[in-house]
Amino acid sequence: MAEGAILVVDDDPPIRRMLDRTLGAEGYDVVLAADGADALVQVERSVPDLVVLDVGMPGLDGLAVCRRLRRRGLGVPILLLTARDELRDRVTGLDAGADDYVLKPFETEELLARVRALLRRGHAPDALVGHGDVLLELESRVATRGGRRLGLSAREADLLELLIRNARHVVSREQALAAIWQGDAHANVVDRYVSNLRRKLGDPPLIETVRGVGFVFGR
Repeated sequence: MAEGAILVVDDDPPIRRMLDRTLGAEGYDVVLAADGADALVQVERSVPDLVVLDVGMPGLDGLAVCRRLRRRGLGVPILLLTARDELRDRVTGLDAGADDYVLKPFETEELLARVRALLRRGHAPDALVGHGDVLLELESRVATRGGRRLGLSAREADLLELLIRNARHVVSREQALAAIWQGDAHANVVDRYVSNLRRKLGDPPLIETVRGVGFVFGR
């Protein structure tokens, strides 16, 4: 059976259900999103191994989602589903950051072949940062501790990278806000994300709070 977490984003319920059944039958762990905003929420919770993304959605469409994921530095493979078969439409999708596309209506065999190809590409070794037994793949944003996958959200992965790059040095709340939230958040959001990160990293604890200042990783 195949392995991998796939986020399926489509505003058409019958297509979502069909993709859920088709990919699930192949052994993939499928997460569904009904629109672009929901897709970004799901990625925030946990970065998937692949995004299957409909282009023509109301509100935040597939191209906008694609661009936002790439602006955040996420290298997760993206497969676009589109009814637009003009060359300029395909070029626009690729320029937005997509890795491949399938034209609607599509054959199941073609879809699965493209999914397999993108997942193989996504499993190529990434550049790493790490400290001790904690590793973070910079492109995929997959983090592990002692070989155990941590299932971090995109922001949690960003925070972990900041802490690893400053290991044994204090990272202030202000520094984290500026680097990860571009200053557009309250200081208490940093504490919340640090708490989540501590829980996912497990024992022995790796993040120490420096009262009134910030946090130290791996002291």
